[in-house]
Amino acid sequence: MFEPRSHKPEEAPAPKRRRWSLGLSAKLLALTVAVVATAEIAVLVPTIANYRIAWLSDRLAAARTAALVLDAAPQDGVTVDMTRELLDSVGAKVIVVKREGTRRLLAASDMPPEADVHIDMRETTLWGAVHDAFDTLVADNGRILRIVGEPPRGADFIEIVLSETPLRVALLRFAATVLLISLAVAVVAGVLVYVSLNWLFVRPMRRLTERMSAFREDPEDASRIIVPSGRSDEIGTAEEALEELQRELSHTLHQKSHLAALGLAVSKINHDLRNLLSSAQLLSDRLASVPDPTVQRFAPKLLAALDRAIHYCEQTLSYGRAKEPLPERRDVELAHLFEEVRETLGLSPGGSAGVGWVADVERGLTADADPDQLFRVILNITRNALQALEARAPLDPERDQIRVRARRKGPVVEIELSDTGPGIPAARREHLFEAFVSSARRGGTGLGLPIADELVRAHGGHIRLLDTKIGTAFRITIPDQPESRHHRRERIRA
Repeated sequence: MFEPRSHKPEEAPAPKRRRWSLGLSAKLLALTVAVVATAEIAVLVPTIANYRIAWLSDRLAAARTAALVLDAAPQDGVTVDMTRELLDSVGAKVIVVKREGTRRLLAASDMPPEADVHIDMRETTLWGAVHDAFDTLVADNGRILRIVGEPPRGADFIEIVLSETPLRVALLRFAATVLLISLAVAVVAGVLVYVSLNWLFVRPMRRLTERMSAFREDPEDASRIIVPSGRSDEIGTAEEALEELQRELSHTLHQKSHLAALGLAVSKINHDLRNLLSSAQLLSDRLASVPDPTVQRFAPKLLAALDRAIHYCEQTLSYGRAKEPLPERRDVELAHLFEEVRETLGLSPGGSAGVGWVADVERGLTADADPDQLFRVILNITRNALQALEARAPLDPERDQIRVRARRKGPVVEIELSDTGPGIPAARREHLFEAFVSSARRGGTGLGLPIADELVRAHGGHIRLLDTKIGTAFRITIPDQPESRHHRRERIRA
């Protein structure tokens, strides 16, 4: 027994919260700012260090010039005022020259201060200069520096003592100027880089995203399929691949919709059609009692056709299900089966209907198959051949023919069905056994070959299109069941 269904309304699933995240443009902007800032720092730091080295080198050069003047002047020829002017021009408080192991004080202020930091310009390195430059920027005013550098000719070295405050002021001013110029250059470069990358990459990626989102909302709307921009780079390749994917998906959905609509329509008419055929079957049963020889000849065939039609109506939706019913296999005489197919198609042995029928079957040849399913396979393929031939009327039985041939090769029966028609276009060969695709006739459903292929595979066989110069030819292989092979070998041995 079935449990009663609850009428409690189902709770709607909670909407997914969209996690906030930076968009591609924002990430690109942040990346641009980070790269430009890193580049500016890489340029600004050594520039400030070089400016400090140049400033100190200028003071040492001025000290060397002053040393030459003081050294060349007489002992009492240099007045206090001249010494002060020389020291002011150098910006130093003490100038000392060492020559031959003796340190000589050339000039000094009234009270020479004690040095707080000792710097040897002859041993300056890049990282040391960078460290000293930042040390100067963050230091307090009033520190005293002792600078040692290359001496005048004939001396060992020259040293000067000076205040760090002028250096720090000049260094701060220079750093501010360079920073402003760097920021201006960085802003211009960043804007150009951002605009360029946004135009080259972000906008196409945003377009791809928007087209994918629009297609997801209604995949069957062909207007939502992306139109490639024609670019020759990777983004252009992605656009072309997305277009192909969307077209294939839209085509597949159209096929599914067509199949669903076909199944709905067939299910609506199936009941009434089956009742009509049952009524026709009752009338045919009455015809069987009529003593007329012609009626007695055709009444059994009419009854068999009606029985088969009713059976087909009961299985009209079998293609839409997972698979056809399993075949009920037994020995089927192929010559008799081919004759039934010929009569169903309305063809005469002599070709009086305009299409010739040529059968080449081994005498007594049987196939281990379901007779109704094998009949459907042969009928679907030969009906397609007949329709292809009738499309080029007027017909000539000598030219327009349907040929059936069957041979046994060990445990396998091979059936070849061919015609002398126009053949199958190359464009349809790749999708020959796909539903709703292979039909070349206006009004056809395109289900004949897919159904035939499914039925043959249910028997463990296969069907394939042969390469022929004229018309179309199919080869069907039906292998015997293992137990049927054993019984057949026993009969042959007996």
